[in-house]
Amino acid sequence: MEIQYLGTAAAEGWPALFCGCEICKRARAAGGKELRTRTQSMVDGKILIDFPPDTYTHAINYSLQLGQIEHLLVTHSHMDHFFPVELIHRHEHFGHNAKGMLYVYGNEAVEKAFYDAVLIDRFKVHPLDDAVRFVRLKPFGDFTVDGYHIIPVPADHDVRETCFIYIIEKDGKCLLYAHDTGMNLSEEAWDCIFGRKYNLISLDATMGRKQIDGYHMGLPDDIAFAKLLEEHGCIHKDTVKVINHFSHNGEMTHAQLEEFAKENGMIAAYDGMKVLF
Repeated sequence: MEIQYLGTAAAEGWPALFCGCEICKRARAAGGKELRTRTQSMVDGKILIDFPPDTYTHAINYSLQLGQIEHLLVTHSHMDHFFPVELIHRHEHFGHNAKGMLYVYGNEAVEKAFYDAVLIDRFKVHPLDDAVRFVRLKPFGDFTVDGYHIIPVPADHDVRETCFIYIIEKDGKCLLYAHDTGMNLSEEAWDCIFGRKYNLISLDATMGRKQIDGYHMGLPDDIAFAKLLEEHGCIHKDTVKVINHFSHNGEMTHAQLEEFAKENGMIAAYDGMKVLF
């Protein structure tokens, strides 16, 4: 399997849109890996994870043919992970020769955001019935698409909705995609996570060296999360451990994140990074 990190920032981007802090000034001056768009990933060029406002930029930057993507997993309804108004452009009037149907998978809040965006009066002349279809997911309600076995696991994030992290399996390989979550997961969620052996784990690192009690994770949490998985036999010496989803409020440059990652047997993600596992 392969995962590509199209964007690696938290909601405000990096440098943040309206920010003049020192870390954002440094990112603007340095460019390169210090510049981060909102988090989005793609598995094997087939499964898109999240749909932020920067999706168009990702398509341009990495020569993506998004009209050929048929499956979009959404973690939750926050704007930096789901910007549904762009989906109207999959209608034949705006985008020609798209492949089949785009299935969008998510919770009830994502479903509401989807219909609120695409059913407004100005778009009624371009119904998406033949282009985009929403599929509501339930916690632990596993399903299979194109040979990928997918399990939505309830995250520790916004209590107003059932946010998901995802387990994705195919051909004996297994990925844990755990972003926009803290470690205060339910016992059932941990049991589900502990029931797999992972070839790659992708962990939320929003807070940098800081640590908060849930909602997101920082680097101390990532170490603890990986240790838990190791203690339960879920990861091995060849498991790839990636930290991702960074905020400027974490106050770490990419070089500092790379240094931390190297010291702890991890990889610090950057926009465009591909990992085979």
